[in-house]
Amino acid sequence: MTTYSSSTEAALDAVAEHLRQARSALFITGAGISADSGLPTYRGVGGLYDSEATEEGLRIEEALSGEVFAVRPDITWKYLIQIEENCRGAQPNAAHRAIATLDDYLDRVMVFTQNVDGLHRLAGSHDIIEIHGNLHELVCTACRFSEAAPDYSGRAVPPCCPECGAVLRPKIVLFGEALPEAKLDRFIDALQDGFDIVFSIGTSSVFPYINQPVVFAAGSGIPTVEINPSRTQLSDVVDYYLPLGAAEAMTAILARLGLDTE
Repeated sequence: MTTYSSSTEAALDAVAEHLRQARSALFITGAGISADSGLPTYRGVGGLYDSEATEEGLRIEEALSGEVFAVRPDITWKYLIQIEENCRGAQPNAAHRAIATLDDYLDRVMVFTQNVDGLHRLAGSHDIIEIHGNLHELVCTACRFSEAAPDYSGRAVPPCCPECGAVLRPKIVLFGEALPEAKLDRFIDALQDGFDIVFSIGTSSVFPYINQPVVFAAGSGIPTVEINPSRTQLSDVVDYYLPLGAAEAMTAILARLGLDTE
């Protein structure tokens, strides 16, 4: 059994005890939760896009923007394919499975994720808001055609709709595009219903719609937990900061509940 510092052990024990008494939990997740599945984070250590500019002289945020997609979909698709290649074949890890396991342990578990890899769904979680969409769902930009896309191999760049010939795109939010209102409304409704404990896992928490629910919960006396090897602006806000990888932390918490992630 892994030995942690006394403060981390105490935090793990406390989080497990809160879960033991809870009936509902919210998990807000980012790229870090998928790191143990072999997926690179977006930037930072092991980041996919650490360099300042792409081959086209654009920042990656520009290449993956709705503005560039509208005029040069081939550029956007070039980097979408790179991202998909790095996700291809990935399977849920112990952190994804732990959250799915808690679906059966608690009355209500919601996952609000920034990730487009679909791994929470593969792990078996039921109530998921993929706020940035899913890389494996393609839609036509001109007609109602849509299809599942387990991988992008062998596709033209950019791929075209087999029904009308227009450009296809993944059902994701590109940079500069608005977040889907229906998903935000569902999230706000869930927050108003309330949760007994709120987790932030593997996200740098830079966007208000990611950090504000945690800040609000902490200010309302709801237990809050951050799991992240690197400190963020939430680390001094939450009740329990666990400087661990997602899979390691969630496995340790479930072990204290007498549960496993298999």
